[in-house]
Amino acid sequence: MWEYDKVTFSREFSRNIVTKLLVERAEHGGWELDRVRITADGTRRVTLRRKIIRQRLTV
Repeated sequence: MWEYDKVTFSREFSRNIVTKLLVERAEHGGWELDRVRITADGTRRVTLRRKIIRQRLTV
């Protein structure tokens, strides 16, 4: 199973800044890039995902 997170960046953010922010989330939160959509006005809508790790109870 996957957990999803949607992030929106306005057009004022440069490509380098967006890349740095996404890399930071990937390194510290375990997120990976699922989808990027760039709208007509230049807004970036990014979908991130990460695996849900379920722990089993040990008795």
